[in-house]
Amino acid sequence: MPNPRIKNEDHYQALLEKGYSKEKAARIANTPDSGVKGGKAKKYEEWTKKELYQQAKNVGIQGRSKMKKKELIDSLRNN
Repeated sequence: MPNPRIKNEDHYQALLEKGYSKEKAARIANTPDSGVKGGKAKKYEEWTKKELYQQAKNVGIQGRSKMKKKELIDSLRNN
């Protein structure tokens, strides 16, 4: 049964099959343009701190309110 919290269920399932954790697969599948090929997403370094904070909030990163921009980027990449 599809999870209503997952925005792109097909992409989520494909990531699980590749061995991604449920948390990481959900985070990727819930991002805007999920599953769209072409590398059009901006690099985190091009995001504002506010955008990074919101993404960290969306994926449940703890301690994000005290993080600097570089720390938010590192947490998003390694979570």
